[in-house]
Amino acid sequence: MATIPVNGMVHHQTTLELEPKDFFDYSKRSQWLRAAVLGANDGLVSTASLMMGVGAVKQDIKAMILTGFAGLVAGACSMAIGEFVSVYSQLDIEVAQMKRDFNRRDVEEVEADGLPNPWQAAAASALAFSLGAMVPLLAASFIKPYRVRIMVVAAAVTVALAVFGWLGAALGRAPAVKSTIRVVVGGWLAMAITYGLTRLIGAKGLH
Repeated sequence: MATIPVNGMVHHQTTLELEPKDFFDYSKRSQWLRAAVLGANDGLVSTASLMMGVGAVKQDIKAMILTGFAGLVAGACSMAIGEFVSVYSQLDIEVAQMKRDFNRRDVEEVEADGLPNPWQAAAASALAFSLGAMVPLLAASFIKPYRVRIMVVAAAVTVALAVFGWLGAALGRAPAVKSTIRVVVGGWLAMAITYGLTRLIGAKGLH
């Protein structure tokens, strides 16, 4: 807070009022970026890894698609529930804090526009996860040859990882190259580990 003398009187002006009107805090985007970009990336990587793992021991396209679809549904529900619980807890904390600060009964109605929405956050997370999970599913749905299917899924996932990495960096004003490489490498590691371990276990056999 700054103190500004005007005509012999002292006026207090907050730091926010001294900032340029066109100033935008990109950190305010973090919550929705986390829900959208991480949700889509999680859907992409987890579903693709599941499909790769099943594809390592079973070449049947039906088994691969059903596994991917089950991963989509389970992951979307998990993301939605987790985000709902997390944001609802944040909402309770903020409402309780406002009641302590202002000691008013109508504080929830007055400040409702600035409070987080658990339902909106849950829907956004589930939708983002589902969109990411659809990439490997669509890539594998119409290709019967096993080797070609695996290669197409890997290629489609790589392109989608690069897009998600670049998009997250662009929206958050972060270095695009580093972000893209980090996301692509992380996704490839997840798929490779899942494929390798599942193939190893499948080769040894389970009795």
